[in-house]
Amino acid sequence: MGISQLSQSLQMSKGTIHGVVGALASVGAVSRDPVTKRYTLGLTLFELGKKAYARIDLKDVARPVLKSLMEKCEESVFLGICNGGHVTIIDMIEPAHDLKITASAGMTIPLLAGATGKVLLAAMGMEKAAALIQTNGLPKYTDHSIINPAEYLEAIQGVVRNGYGVDDEEYLTGIRATAAAINPIGHASSAAIWVVGFKSEINQVKFKKMAIETRQAAEDISRHLAGLESKP
Repeated sequence: MGISQLSQSLQMSKGTIHGVVGALASVGAVSRDPVTKRYTLGLTLFELGKKAYARIDLKDVARPVLKSLMEKCEESVFLGICNGGHVTIIDMIEPAHDLKITASAGMTIPLLAGATGKVLLAAMGMEKAAALIQTNGLPKYTDHSIINPAEYLEAIQGVVRNGYGVDDEEYLTGIRATAAAINPIGHASSAAIWVVGFKSEINQVKFKKMAIETRQAAEDISRHLAGLESKP
């Protein structure tokens, strides 16, 4: 549509429409045909649409794996995606027992929070992780938080070696967590799963089991997503 058509349809002045369309064009939301002078939807909106569908696929693919992981660990299991400086929870499954960690889809946690932050930074690569830490610093959530950059980067290297990250009261006092990044083949990870429970209910044996099961679940989800992408 052209500026005149948009002005008539929306009952707004051409000057206002021109300003709005110009702003949308600057971020790629609309594009202007140089010959017809008409505007159409831009690539940015198509990319946003693709990302939205990808989130739906991720949630659908991950849910049965998350359920299985919850049953094996008997603790709350979360699925989240990196969203700027935060991780947004898009799904979770809770155990039946009363002593558990709860949260709702749409809630966020800081990117550098506990095990989840470690695995997502590890997926970025050490150079990007180091730059992010240098820019943002390391917050002290509890007395157990790692606030020394060298120690934190060492923990990230441990994630690379082991395929999972752990949090022993680093983000919340009295809470233990394990996490692993979802890594579809050929794509950088922007999603992770994590298992969270009260330290009083998670001894060292269970903590280790949680870590291994979390890694395996993330690998299963990654394989399923890669299989979807390979289909014509």
